Amino acid sequence: MKSVYSSPHLFWVTYYQNILQSHGIESFIKNEYLSGGAGELPPNECWPRLFVNDADFDRAEQIVQAELNTPPVDAPPWICAQCGEQNEGQFALCWKCGTPCDDKKVG
Repeated sequence: MKSVYSSPHLFWVTYYQNILQSHGIESFIKNEYLSGGAGELPPNECWPRLFVNDADFDRAEQIVQAELNTPPVDAPPWICAQCGEQNEGQFALCWKCGTPCDDKKVG
């Protein structure tokens, strides 16, 4: 077994575990509950680590690196059909009137 990813935040380790699982790569998390040992042990040694089988390591490492290097997708701004206000793309509701974004007409 080889470690393919580690982070001080369990959320990110679980996120990459789900990414690998979607590609058919089995993995497991080690040190999932070791954060309480930080201080007695070196902190980075207590971080959760994502492990894969040796045979899957190269492919898993490529998948994780590709995901780490992919910039976030920014949704385009949209104009509210109710009040005409321009909203940033990440919002599903108009910030001014609360109307849901229906077709995200770009503003």
